[in-house]
Amino acid sequence: MRTIAFVTQKGGSGKSTIASSLAVSAMEAGERVFILDMDPQQSLVKWSKTRGESDIPVEGVSSGKLNAALTALAKSGITLCIIDTAGTESPSTEAAMKAADFCVIPARPNVFDLWASETTRKTLKAMRKEFAFLLNQCPPAQQSARVEEGVETLEAMGGLLAPLVSSRVDYQEAARHGFGVSELNPSGQAADEMRKLWASLKRRMGKAKTAAPMRKAA
Repeated sequence: MRTIAFVTQKGGSGKSTIASSLAVSAMEAGERVFILDMDPQQSLVKWSKTRGESDIPVEGVSSGKLNAALTALAKSGITLCIIDTAGTESPSTEAAMKAADFCVIPARPNVFDLWASETTRKTLKAMRKEFAFLLNQCPPAQQSARVEEGVETLEAMGGLLAPLVSSRVDYQEAARHGFGVSELNPSGQAADEMRKLWASLKRRMGKAKTAAPMRKAA
């Protein structure tokens, strides 16, 4: 089982919205997906109740019970666990960082998110965890200079996932109805972004898994 944690020490970065649509895209690609919601707001637990389906189970979990939950999920045949966390520095965020195989740091292209991303990056580097940034809620093309600045900043701090995720109505509508964007509008641009994001993450996790034994051998 592979585990992805969405982490950032800044609220409003769109973690839960992206996590829900990514989970659906991964399921559609053949993964058996389970979501662990460590955010006190329990946004994904609420999303699951609205969804009303059992295809992507969602469970709230505390930091003290996280490792036991992951062990049980791995034994049950789940192939992908997605962990959502609070947008603050907390024991649950730290526990998710430690437990995950790969961490995603979502950030909007503004200076406050970029500053917060640097704090999160330093924490993950100290833990020697695999991670990458995701630039989310990017504005329309006429404001592309701000996006380009965000791309340059995040690339300078470390890896940046592709594609950049644009600010689209489909994301909010899908979350509101308990869907992923690939279910709400399968041929839309948001659906295409999520499929590409899952493909990008799968490649990253494959490389990280291959590199880990090499580091041990050194």
